[in-house]
Amino acid sequence: MKKTVEVHNVKCGGCANTLIKGLEEEFGEVEVNLDVHPRQITLDINDEKMQELKLKLRSLGYPLTTDELSGFEKAATTAKSFVSCAVGKFNVATSK
Repeated sequence: MKKTVEVHNVKCGGCANTLIKGLEEEFGEVEVNLDVHPRQITLDINDEKMQELKLKLRSLGYPLTTDELSGFEKAATTAKSFVSCAVGKFNVATSK
């Protein structure tokens, strides 16, 4: 079933590239909408895999907006998102 979820820390195409590459193997095709705030991702997922998605997004630095994170967890995911963004930008630049 197609679902759209909102995520934190997605700033640019580099972030979107990291999300797509980081999720596609386990979850299939992922669409990232950079035209809305908070940013949204859309993918075909069933309810049983939502917890896995939540944890994967958090590990990439892009937690769901519905995640209740402590101050430390928020800071950690923000830091991870900066690294993920840079990696995503690098991957886009080197694939041209």
